[in-house]
Amino acid sequence: MSKTISLLGSRYHEWVREHPAAAEQFTAAIEDLLNDAGITFDSVTARVKTWPSLKAKARKRREDGSLSYPEPWTDIHDLVGVRVTVFHSTEIPVALAALGEAFTVLRSVDKAAETRIAGGFGYGSHHLVVQVVEDDEDLAEYAGMSFEIQVRTVLQHAWAEFEHDVRYKRGDGPLDPQVDRAFTLAAGLIELADQQFDQIAALKQHKSEAEADDVPISTETLPGILAMLIGTRFPRSRSETYRWLDELLELEGITTVGQLGELLNDADIETVMAAIRYRFNPGQVRLIDDLLLYNFGETHIERTGATGTRSEQRPRRLRARLKLLRAFDAEAGRKEPPTRSAGE
Repeated sequence: MSKTISLLGSRYHEWVREHPAAAEQFTAAIEDLLNDAGITFDSVTARVKTWPSLKAKARKRREDGSLSYPEPWTDIHDLVGVRVTVFHSTEIPVALAALGEAFTVLRSVDKAAETRIAGGFGYGSHHLVVQVVEDDEDLAEYAGMSFEIQVRTVLQHAWAEFEHDVRYKRGDGPLDPQVDRAFTLAAGLIELADQQFDQIAALKQHKSEAEADDVPISTETLPGILAMLIGTRFPRSRSETYRWLDELLELEGITTVGQLGELLNDADIETVMAAIRYRFNPGQVRLIDDLLLYNFGETHIERTGATGTRSEQRPRRLRARLKLLRAFDAEAGRKEPPTRSAGE
């Protein structure tokens, strides 16, 4: 066992030296994936398992005394762990679907369902063990590596974090029965609150939007305008990304509902969908960014390349997408669409 741990330690520390920014890279990749898929989420955090934690897990044994992880470097799948928190539980399956299309799913466990089947209240979260695919541009250096993703609501996360602090960091000795009962009661209330949030989200989604004429676009009105123009064909994006979308549209001279409606024509949408070959149904913000790229070409990159949360990567990504769009047009025997001037 000592030799196994020694070899594991050497490999672990070498990997950490070679990937000092792993947590930041995985965080950015999952954030971009969820944003592009139009999924509303609260936060994404990633961490690399510490050596003491990895070593302790490698030493775990089953009831029969055998090692739980005979080959710890390959058997332990959460060297990198990612946590995604969403606002209500109806967003969890949507996030899981996008993650499942982007990565190879090795294992999927619904902890909340397990708890319900056991007839109790408690830890609620969905755990995925996934593998980075070969053609993943953002995580290319991690191709073939497996890692864990936890998806839970913000309320489930708050309960789990507080319970972990009290239950597992208290040291030896049984937990006070009154504290244990209080945790169970809180878990039931959180489950009820999550159900209420689901109902609120459903009411908000089906609430009719006020009819809009050819009026100026703003960050606040964009979600409603898009609901009117494209309905539910493409999922809504995170609220904060509409401010960026408003900036993109303004840079291209699209400032009214009428101009936006012309951009969102079915022919261009079909072309962009076929050319980009999304791994998921794109969110509204990602789709419109690609429609702008299709219509304005290289000028869209020049005007908007310095915008967004990861502007240093944006020009490269846009040029890769533009190449796909132009190649699709060429293969279909169509001439490239004339590059529009801002506001046309």
